[in-house]
Amino acid sequence: MLCEGEKMLGEALRSGAKLKTVLVKDGWDSPFIKEAEEQGAALYSAPDALFKLASEVETPQNVIFSCSQPQWTADALDGAGQVLLLDGLQDPGNLGTILRTAEAFALGAVVLCEGCADPFSPKVVRSTMGAVFRLPCVTLPLAEAAERLHRNGLPLYATALHEDSVPLSSVSLSKAAVIIGSEGKGVTEQALRLSDKRVIIPMKGRAESLNAGVAAAIVIYEMTK
Repeated sequence: MLCEGEKMLGEALRSGAKLKTVLVKDGWDSPFIKEAEEQGAALYSAPDALFKLASEVETPQNVIFSCSQPQWTADALDGAGQVLLLDGLQDPGNLGTILRTAEAFALGAVVLCEGCADPFSPKVVRSTMGAVFRLPCVTLPLAEAAERLHRNGLPLYATALHEDSVPLSSVSLSKAAVIIGSEGKGVTEQALRLSDKRVIIPMKGRAESLNAGVAAAIVIYEMTK
């Protein structure tokens, strides 16, 4: 995957990711560069104008590099007491924000189900601010994830406005899994069928819904407080 910035380079090295190619702006240096070279990464430099063309951001951060993706399997769910499942979440910015928030609150794992954005695309990786290297992030079909979580003793809650929905605060989240739906459609019918209960985030204003990233942040806070 492709990453930018000294902070991300340090995160990649600390995580044990295999660095492949490192491109730096002429005249820029960092202790991480020597470490990357010692690991066997190919090092290149480019003048400012050329470096800007290679960067995907408006203000380049001196270093661009490619590295191996973190490899998480379904086994990561077996030791996770609190899990967030994303059901068709397609917006890269929202996905990156959710992964960053989940890691910040030490959530056990995040599961990306059918229809989700690529967690290792440059925009998502930038939005995570390094969390993508630390947080167990598993790509798994929803039905398979639900079966595994139930087998591990975790109840499954779907965030949905439904006739039998209950407030999020009324259920125990100390050991649980919660499904967040897509930005436009919410959770799928499959998610509703597989869930043990539907939950809502009560709102006092007139807004009909919350941004998926905001809703996920509230759920994560409630799960880990």
